[in-house]
Amino acid sequence: MNDYVLGQPESPRVGLGARFAVFGLVIAIVVGLLTTRLFYLQVVQGGYYAGLAEDNRQQTQPIRSARGLIYDRAGRPLAINIPSYVVRIRPADLPFGERDAVVERLSSLLDVPATDIIEAIDRYASLRFELVRIASDVPSDVARIIVEESRELPGVEVDVEERRQYEYGALVAHVLGYTGAVSAEELAQLEEAGYLNDDQIGKTGVEATFEEELRGLYGAEHVERDASGRIVRTVQIVNEPQPGASLELTLDVEVQQQAEEALRWATEVVDLQRGVVIVMNPQTGEILALVSLPNYDNNLFARGISNTDYQALVEDPNRPLVNFALSEQYPPGSTYKLVTAVGALEDGLINPSTQLETGPFVEIGTYKYWEWNRRGFGPLDISGGFAHSSNTYFFQLAGGLGADRLAHWANEFGFGQRTGVELPAEARGIVPSDEWKQSVFGQDVFPGEVFQAGIGQGYDAATPLQVLNAYSALANGGTLMTPQIVRRVLAPDGSVLRGFQPEVIRQLDVDPDTLRTMRLAAREVVTSGHTFNLVDLPLVVAGKTGTAEFGVRDSQDRLPFHSWFAAFVPQFGPGQPGDPAQTDSELAIVAFAYGANTKANAATEIVKYFLQDHYDLGVDITRPDLLQRGNFYGGN
Repeated sequence: MNDYVLGQPESPRVGLGARFAVFGLVIAIVVGLLTTRLFYLQVVQGGYYAGLAEDNRQQTQPIRSARGLIYDRAGRPLAINIPSYVVRIRPADLPFGERDAVVERLSSLLDVPATDIIEAIDRYASLRFELVRIASDVPSDVARIIVEESRELPGVEVDVEERRQYEYGALVAHVLGYTGAVSAEELAQLEEAGYLNDDQIGKTGVEATFEEELRGLYGAEHVERDASGRIVRTVQIVNEPQPGASLELTLDVEVQQQAEEALRWATEVVDLQRGVVIVMNPQTGEILALVSLPNYDNNLFARGISNTDYQALVEDPNRPLVNFALSEQYPPGSTYKLVTAVGALEDGLINPSTQLETGPFVEIGTYKYWEWNRRGFGPLDISGGFAHSSNTYFFQLAGGLGADRLAHWANEFGFGQRTGVELPAEARGIVPSDEWKQSVFGQDVFPGEVFQAGIGQGYDAATPLQVLNAYSALANGGTLMTPQIVRRVLAPDGSVLRGFQPEVIRQLDVDPDTLRTMRLAAREVVTSGHTFNLVDLPLVVAGKTGTAEFGVRDSQDRLPFHSWFAAFVPQFGPGQPGDPAQTDSELAIVAFAYGANTKANAATEIVKYFLQDHYDLGVDITRPDLLQRGNFYGGN
């Protein structure tokens, strides 16, 4: 046998001890590194991280300023601020798994559709750490329940803020407008100016056009928050907020109420779809009343309008959100004959005594352009032509002027251009000229279209405010004014920051004698009986009626029509009824009745109702029988 030496295995104790030694060394190194890091963080960098923690606990946040108030010219408050509870959600603090339950609970408490709440949260998805408004004007008992259930409603906060209240509601809604939550699109443009995602801003009316003055300047404060992000206490006021300036309007609420009552009276008699009444001081351009029906209650928006209520307003076929006084344009009808008459006198086509024959129609080729009564009036001078509103008379004047000269005189009176009133969405109107028609249709104005333009039909389009402004310029002797809606801007202490002076657009390039002739002609419209019983009064009224066809002919080849009446009242006193030849008129008014289709001129009856109320005449001069739907005639 061979001799073998068998190897002996190493002692297991020796191998295990080495491993423990290595493991212990590793632990010692790790502990040493951690201890060193902890020493670095606590001692070397301790002040830095303590500062970060303090910054997270204490934050600077804005303090909203009080929005300025709005008054009428007599100091009556129209828009004020009242305390109101508001509910907001910070999306980052609302766990996704609890979102549906929280939304459903809020929906039942606030009576807000769950879809509206989710839509509000999603609208600012990129701003998860910002508070999102869910409901405004929340009843106090509901607000208390939400606070008590705060543990079950993570991310939900209740706060008190000022909200807008419109003291007269719908009466002045189209002038004041309303405030509403800033949209994401608006915020993108306004963020640099200091606006927040939850801000309320002016959306329409003077609330929008004077947003900068009304908003004021935000302040700032240091607040301390707990781990959940809720404010524990206010540490320091950095800057006090500065309240916004207030507005004093040119409107007189009493005159506004009289104008609306007159329009509503006619609306009830004849079931008008839409209508406008505007009252102005022709000497200054100050708007004393501006009524557009149908209207809406702007408090719906101030309280936080629901999607259901908003859609009802948007889908209403009569469009109550639209200010028909200046945002829509219509054929001005025979009120436009003022332009044609002045142009013919100024261009020397006629003089005040020139007579033109008026017959049943005027022909171009084989086409007949008819007199409104289908008979004619015989020979007429300018006063008679204006008083009887003879179409054939003004066809001849318009044809003599031509499209471009007629457009020139229309532009002189402010047609085809915005008046500059400080309200949003003002329409420009249309004045047809060869250049205009070439740009739109690629051809010149046809002779028959010139005829139509001369009587305010065809392509002619104007706003009620433009028509009133033109007649105010006639009444005051030839000064075309910028209509004023704001009288003064007031500081929070009541001092005047800015007063608005009458602003002249232009002095009409018209001979004063021509304007005097047309004022007397406007008076003859009344004295000739064209407006029925507006003559035997303790005051003088002068003006011009208008009937403007539009739309689609019916089975009897008749067109629906609007009614107009623009008028002015010269100054008067006891035993002195006023003189239309003078330029001292104290009041000008226009009434517009959309789709009136009445036996006589509906707008004239509206103006009558207003005048007898405004001047307390003590007699009813209206003729409700003339407001019946009748022969689609209306009187020009």
